[in-house]
Amino acid sequence: MPASRSTHSKPTPRVLHLNLVRRWFDEIAAGTKRKEFRQFTPYWQTRLSGREYDFIEFRNGYATNAPRMHVQFRGVTVRGRGRNKEFVIKLGRILMRPTRKR
Repeated sequence: MPASRSTHSKPTPRVLHLNLVRRWFDEIAAGTKRKEFRQFTPYWQTRLSGREYDFIEFRNGYATNAPRMHVQFRGVTVRGRGRNKEFVIKLGRILMRPTRKR
């Protein structure tokens, strides 16, 4: 009888993908920005409300070679009311330093 192979594989990480302009990307990379904000819209509600992620992949732009980094996801809260309501994404430690794809 042939040896059985394990059918267990690593679970796919749950990744939140966010694009940022250079200023905010650099501040997160430097460790000075610990929260990221998104408007409380139906688009962001489906992506953030009641969801858990393993980490956040930040990209500085949309180009294929745009710098990117991975940051620990520490949860989401909501602040404000009415038109000023917004999501606050709490950032943890940097898991992968900013890099450029080649």
